[in-house]
Amino acid sequence: MSSKSFNSGSHTSGQDESGKKFGMWLFLYTEIILFGGLFVLYAVYFAKYTGDFIEGGKELNRLFGVVNTIILLISSFAVAAAVTAIQKKEKIKSMAGIITALLCGLIFLINKYFEWSHKIHNGIYPNSEKLVDGPDGLNQFFGLYYVITGLHGVHIIIGMTLLLISLIFVMTNRVAHNRFAMLENSGLYWHLVDLIWIFIFPLFYLVI
Repeated sequence: MSSKSFNSGSHTSGQDESGKKFGMWLFLYTEIILFGGLFVLYAVYFAKYTGDFIEGGKELNRLFGVVNTIILLISSFAVAAAVTAIQKKEKIKSMAGIITALLCGLIFLINKYFEWSHKIHNGIYPNSEKLVDGPDGLNQFFGLYYVITGLHGVHIIIGMTLLLISLIFVMTNRVAHNRFAMLENSGLYWHLVDLIWIFIFPLFYLVI
């Protein structure tokens, strides 16, 4: 193969990588719009039912919120480390970072399951008898709580799926130091999911 053909192939590969990254950024933008709309809705109801929202926040266990925040921050660091490692041809370290992030995501979902189960067991869920008979704002608060944290949980699952695929690609050398768009895009998605939680945490757990 001539050097000219090789350079042409490398240029095409670089364009593909850039195109994939651009496509992911466009997708992430739509996700930001989605959650941004929900946050605006939260702000509208908070302004209308401020006292009820504060009371609703007191019903949530801040320890769960703090632990899940720490878990996601660790996972985000692990994903960033995995991308850096694959760029340095450190395959094992990259795999370790992805696996760490996957474990963190799993722990997050388990914590959220127990948190939701406890609330539902106590009759605290949208339109439950306990909330319907109480202040209107309390029902609105928990309605948003379940919708926003539930949607975020779905995004955690999607992010874990992308990371799992990336892990398989790294193991089979389909992701390597010179072609890592899949892992990098999965990392971008995971960072967005983590960032969204950074906004969710104070809105529900630290509302005052």
